[in-house]
Amino acid sequence: MAESKKKTRKPASKKPAAPKVEATAASAPADDIVDQGQIAPQPPTQPRTTFAPALLIVGEGSDKLFGRTIPERIREQFRRAGLTQEITAAQLSTHGGPVIIVSAQGVLDQPLITELLKRPHMAILSEKESGSKVLAANVRAQDASAVIEAMQSGSPLRNPLVLQRAPSELEANFWQALRKRETPYALPLEENTLAAVEWRMFMGTYKGATDLVTKHVWPLPAFHVTRWLAPRGVTPNMVTSVGAVMTVLAFVLFLYGHYGWGLLAAWLMTFLDTVDGKLARTTLTSSKWGDVFDHGIDLVHPPFWYFAWAYGLIAWGITWSNQLFWWSMAVILGGYVIQRLMEGVSIKWLGLEIHIWRPIDTFFRQITARRNPNLLILTAFTLIGKPDWGLIAVAAWTGICLVLHGLQLMQAFAAKKQQPLQSWMVRP
Repeated sequence: MAESKKKTRKPASKKPAAPKVEATAASAPADDIVDQGQIAPQPPTQPRTTFAPALLIVGEGSDKLFGRTIPERIREQFRRAGLTQEITAAQLSTHGGPVIIVSAQGVLDQPLITELLKRPHMAILSEKESGSKVLAANVRAQDASAVIEAMQSGSPLRNPLVLQRAPSELEANFWQALRKRETPYALPLEENTLAAVEWRMFMGTYKGATDLVTKHVWPLPAFHVTRWLAPRGVTPNMVTSVGAVMTVLAFVLFLYGHYGWGLLAAWLMTFLDTVDGKLARTTLTSSKWGDVFDHGIDLVHPPFWYFAWAYGLIAWGITWSNQLFWWSMAVILGGYVIQRLMEGVSIKWLGLEIHIWRPIDTFFRQITARRNPNLLILTAFTLIGKPDWGLIAVAAWTGICLVLHGLQLMQAFAAKKQQPLQSWMVRP
């Protein structure tokens, strides 16, 4: 009997299942989805591409301010603020991010650079007396052409999406670090205004709370010296080095009783101490080392001058008792150190420098027993032939100022219990 063959059934080959297509806003009408009581899913979120801001300088500026053209100054100012990318007008079409546009005829104070980087869709205008011209703006690439046109033509910027403000309208706390109450400048450089613009830039580097010699005597001569040194490649550290030599020379001359020549060297040192800082700020060449070098000399040298002055009295035939000598040195040197410590305490525990708390504190800083006011006292008594009286007067004034600073500090701590202290310079 023939064996019956069993038919073997081959399993059907399985095709991969087609992916289940869900209805989306693109694949099904929205009305149908709503009718079915479903919520239309959103299309996949695409990752956002962020673009770094780029700097665009409009125009060419060949005039030099303290040895640098305006475009050179603008690049350095933004580099210090952390912006190094620069594009041209021709590259705007391929740049999708924000653009910082600055006129090559616009002179901006450094605080405005920082403010501009923080505020998108904003344009900075010159003040009304300068015609309210557009000098800088932080805008989108698509808005750049209108800003460039306004800069080149001097016409108003007609874009309601861009906030337009002069520096006085920004209401920003710019100057507490420099201890002054002043609006930053935004100046258009025009024909025959170069000297005036340089003077405004120079005075903008001054602190509001400083001694009366630095504030009222040195500005004009220091301006002319700074303006002469800047284009000749003289660096601030070179000036500080000459000042250091004058510091040592004054010490030696005081030590041997040559008070007239010593005062000349001392006053030259204080003048150069003003020039080096102004040269650094106006030429944008300040550095951490320069700051340490300059302030280190300022901090250390006064006690040595006073000690040398006291020792130099021997050359004048003036003999002090040991008691008078050491009491005078203790008050002058101890008072100097304690006042410096008080200033540090104010910064650390009160949150601001004590000299900028109230208007009277700022005024007191002009005459308090620091180097320049003390030099005025020593100079006055030397001119009448009484250098010993001058040192006693410095000791007396230092003691008085120490007491006043102590009262000032106690008042500040008492006021802080009620509310945080705020400098009068940042109040409306």
